[in-house]
Amino acid sequence: MHAVITVIGKDMVGILARVSTICAQNNVNVVEVTQSILQDLFAMIMMVDISKCSVPFSELSDQLEALGDEMNLKIHTMHEDIFNSMHRI
Repeated sequence: MHAVITVIGKDMVGILARVSTICAQNNVNVVEVTQSILQDLFAMIMMVDISKCSVPFSELSDQLEALGDEMNLKIHTMHEDIFNSMHRI
């Protein structure tokens, strides 16, 4: 089982580290990461393996959203099945 985590906001030191730390604390493995800096805007998409996640998916999503609030970022977590359904032509 996979999930997609997106992060958007003003670039600053430590975004990837903080998001990855929450993943590690919840036994979520980061499978793939892509990120870009557009002027001072940070954009990142992470594919994570949630098959061994130690908390319910909704709690992981809430933790990441709270981090986003703390860092003034928009962090959205979506189950891979929903992501794929939304982006199917």
